Amino acid sequence: MLVRALVPVLCLTLAACATKPPKPSGFLGSYRGLEDKEALRAGMMVRRDPAALAKVRKVSIAPAVIAPNVDVDWIGEKERSLILREMDAQLCFELSERYEIAPEPTKDAAIVRAAVTRVKPTGTAGSAASAVVGIFIPGPVGVRVPGTTGKLAAEAEMLSGGRQVAAIIWSRKANTVGTDNPSFSDIGDALQFMEPFGDAVGKTFEPDKVEKKKIEAETDPCARYGPRMRPEGFLAKLATGVYVPELSGAKDKEKVEEKPAEPAKP
Repeated sequence: MLVRALVPVLCLTLAACATKPPKPSGFLGSYRGLEDKEALRAGMMVRRDPAALAKVRKVSIAPAVIAPNVDVDWIGEKERSLILREMDAQLCFELSERYEIAPEPTKDAAIVRAAVTRVKPTGTAGSAASAVVGIFIPGPVGVRVPGTTGKLAAEAEMLSGGRQVAAIIWSRKANTVGTDNPSFSDIGDALQFMEPFGDAVGKTFEPDKVEKKKIEAETDPCARYGPRMRPEGFLAKLATGVYVPELSGAKDKEKVEEKPAEPAKP
């Protein structure tokens, strides 16, 4: 009965629903000049100074934080660590394709700051039903139980010489129809959305006409976060129909610090 009740939801829409940009949280140094930018399935406002970005060669990524006054009391310490480490990882993956990554702040490196500004929990109770429905729907499109979809909002800025040269406020909510995977984790949607957030930051913060670098595993400056390609998460989705953080490649702070990156070979 539940399957038959949920499958017709596919008929409502297959279009990606855009999310409105969130209100400024106060984390960024400045919100002046931010403009709406069209983005697939996300709400986004950006500001960039092309001339200043063209002069940046190296960046230092400050550890991600949860912005002040954000209600995350429902999130456990381990889950908070997972969210922040995944934000660090995705920012590192994207920015390292465009800039040299400085392990520590230096005078010649721009600073990138980022914060989680909202996390709406994933409805875990409805994920089992969503996974069952997914078995009967071929292809990548799936159905989520209405009212159980999570959301992530985040902000980031790049500072060069103490001046903001790029900034973004971004948010995305999981759709009831689409490719957002259900999860038995309260932070399942938030973790999944870190990758598109990192991608949006990379594109916003890159210089014009930049040629993206090819990152080799042996010299990857982001190696401490694990591999960039994470087939385990995809395979888990195929096998179970749900997103499993433990198999996605996301690592909490403790695990990241246990396995530091190996020095690059000469």
